[in-house]
Amino acid sequence: MPPRIPTQLAAQCYKAPLHHSAHPSFANLFAAFSAQTVQSQTRSASILASLSDNPGAYQKRIRVGRGPSSGKGKTSGRGHKGQKQHGKVKPWFQGGQTPLIFQKGRLGFENLHALSMSEVNLDKLQEWIDAGRIDPTKPITPKELVQSNLVGTIKDGIKLLGRGADALKQPVDIMVSRASAAAIEGVEKAGGKIVTRYYTKESIKRLVEGKSINTGTPLPTGAEHVEPVLEEVRRKGFFYRLPDPTSRWDIEYYRDPAHRGYLSHTLKPGESPSLYFKVPPAQIARDLQRKKKVKQEDVKLWEKL
Repeated sequence: MPPRIPTQLAAQCYKAPLHHSAHPSFANLFAAFSAQTVQSQTRSASILASLSDNPGAYQKRIRVGRGPSSGKGKTSGRGHKGQKQHGKVKPWFQGGQTPLIFQKGRLGFENLHALSMSEVNLDKLQEWIDAGRIDPTKPITPKELVQSNLVGTIKDGIKLLGRGADALKQPVDIMVSRASAAAIEGVEKAGGKIVTRYYTKESIKRLVEGKSINTGTPLPTGAEHVEPVLEEVRRKGFFYRLPDPTSRWDIEYYRDPAHRGYLSHTLKPGESPSLYFKVPPAQIARDLQRKKKVKQEDVKLWEKL
């Protein structure tokens, strides 16, 4: 503990007069400054003795084996005998039996290639429209969704979900990565239009930064399209093009009219979205005849009477 200044001595120091001489020396000036400094200090000289941490910041250590009155004496809270008292048991130890993971195997797996999508619900979209953050008269793309903070962190894509489909008041023209069946039904019921397009994380970032232009048409393929594309680049400047799907699953998803894919226009009448499984024309005609027959026979019993 630091030494305490006696009260009487401190009072004498405060009351000690300063002798002014005609020619004050450096020692006298220093003594006067020291006296004024001591008078301006009102705290105790033993302030270091009262320092402590915040309440609850320090937990007292539990001392075991210090007598029965503490509750942790003798066996120190470990009980009598056994492996748990004498040693340590691994948390995955199962008593010596064949581990269950060897008996039953692992359930499922972790898909390392699964995409992480940002989810947007229709009721939240309507809230942003009512607040004036999104203009429903213009096409809504991932760029508008990110800039309006409806989508926070940019992920591999944006999926539109159908929660609050009845809350949509006006038609909207929206383009996202994926959409649920309820969301498609809700948007089209309100008179709007929805298109699903293939995006990546980098392409959405470039859209937000203005380095790319959103479009619903895929890049044309063929030598005859090279010169028109180059001419457009010379006229408008260079912009990163949006990528098109390359995997089978993505191509089939965006070829499917049920998903409102932007590649669905490439399908011929009666063609399946699948790249490998094609629907035979005879089966298509047979299905149409079956549907017509079901409609004709769908007559109520009381209508026949």
